[in-house]
Amino acid sequence: MVDIRIYGKLRQYLKETETDQGGILKLSVDPEETVEALLARIGIPLDAVYTIFLNSKLLVSRSKMACWMRYPQVRKNPLDWELDIVVKAGDRIGLFGRDMAALVV
Repeated sequence: MVDIRIYGKLRQYLKETETDQGGILKLSVDPEETVEALLARIGIPLDAVYTIFLNSKLLVSRSKMACWMRYPQVRKNPLDWELDIVVKAGDRIGLFGRDMAALVV
């Protein structure tokens, strides 16, 4: 299982019953399933996402300030939206929409 926290207007893509009481979507992942494939499966379009955190580290952001914010990062370049990172059981993903940009970057 992975825990996915979805913030801001990105929640419009989910049914209310899909998350637990803490607003966390819990999903089983397929072997070799990537972040991009997971987003497609839950129905959140990439262009609606502004920032993604993976296990409390910045994975990607659309903000050019992301490199300067000193978040621990998954990769060297958080502006690279190549989302071929394989998701595994126990991972935690945070998804922030464009309306939540000021809170994270």
